[in-house]
Amino acid sequence: MRVLEGVVRPYAWGSRTAIASLRGRPVPSPHPEAELWFGAHQAAPALCLHPDGAPDTDLLTAIDADRAAMLGSRITDAFGGRLPFLLKVLAAEEPLSLQAHPSAEQAREGFERENALGLPLDAADRNYRDPWHKPELIVALTEFDALAGFRDPVVTVELMRELQVSELDPYLGMLAGQPDSEGLRALFTTWLTLPDASISALVPAVLTGAVNLLSSGDPRFVPVLQTVLELGEIYPRDPGVLASLLLNRICLQPGEALFLSAGNLHAYLHGTGVEIMANSDNVLRGGLTPKHIDVPELLRVLDFTPVDVAELTPAIRTVGAERIYLTPAPEFRLSRVELDGTGLRDPSSICFDMPGPQILAVLGGAIEVRPAGGRAVTIPAGQAIWIGDDEPDVVVHAGSSRAVFVRALVPFGAGG
Repeated sequence: MRVLEGVVRPYAWGSRTAIASLRGRPVPSPHPEAELWFGAHQAAPALCLHPDGAPDTDLLTAIDADRAAMLGSRITDAFGGRLPFLLKVLAAEEPLSLQAHPSAEQAREGFERENALGLPLDAADRNYRDPWHKPELIVALTEFDALAGFRDPVVTVELMRELQVSELDPYLGMLAGQPDSEGLRALFTTWLTLPDASISALVPAVLTGAVNLLSSGDPRFVPVLQTVLELGEIYPRDPGVLASLLLNRICLQPGEALFLSAGNLHAYLHGTGVEIMANSDNVLRGGLTPKHIDVPELLRVLDFTPVDVAELTPAIRTVGAERIYLTPAPEFRLSRVELDGTGLRDPSSICFDMPGPQILAVLGGAIEVRPAGGRAVTIPAGQAIWIGDDEPDVVVHAGSSRAVFVRALVPFGAGG
């Protein structure tokens, strides 16, 4: 077993309080802290700590040094000798970019294409930094707001009509005349490729309509309109503000989750959550960001099929104290465990048999991880523990009156 210290990613949209509080650090932090990575991604592998707390090596180096012990033969063979998932805590103070991720086939093709063009892997205008897809699951730790998936276009037509913005009429006609995935494709493509002068005129008109509708309109559109106004204030000349009108506006409560497959257009807005994904860094952006935007490539990978929010919500299976989020992703499975140190309300311990490598990341309180025949290791909130394929079964005890952690593993052959 190896105690892990996550690596903070200081993106500008991050929180100055959420991750610092989780780690027991001073609040506010000196700079935004957007993500805390627990994994073996080459961009920021987690640090493996000595018993005295000093860094020893990083998880990627440790895995590469002994894949048989760390990953096991099944995962090494199935995923090319790499840990197939990346676990994060994500804390959004401001909205993230409008983005989607490619399918496995699209990622391979795009990676090879950009290699052939001679683009360095760290080039700012590179889309494909690896040849893998990136399905992802986010589980809310706080109230968590997001845009995800194209809304039923019939409902979007109603919204556009209620805005009563004459400048929208040509675009309203496009979608009303073809309220399906092809109509969404045509409208989204049109908006994202409008000249700057047209965007500069259209966005303010939509914002004015949103203000008017908020004061007198249908209450079901209030969250959408509030989001449009917020995005318009931050990005007043960005077509992504218009695109937000087309997407489901979602508010997750703590413990609720979203699963996003390839081609799903989304933007996280506010809140803190635990995110697990295939171990990839491929992001195609369409707006709401100063980072690299590639509209033609985004259009190539997007799935314009309208989806209901329920279709994005994973099923949950509860086994004792463990809530397991079920997704079709072969690379990962995530579960949430809450232990009661008193044993009065919930179990005070849980036993895991080991179906290959796992990461347990502590979100509240502390846990004691005791391997069969070994010494217990205490993990506080904000840290994690790696349990390799060659480790014995472990028992996890609450190390405080209340202990909350997530368990990340590769699902095939997973035990309890």
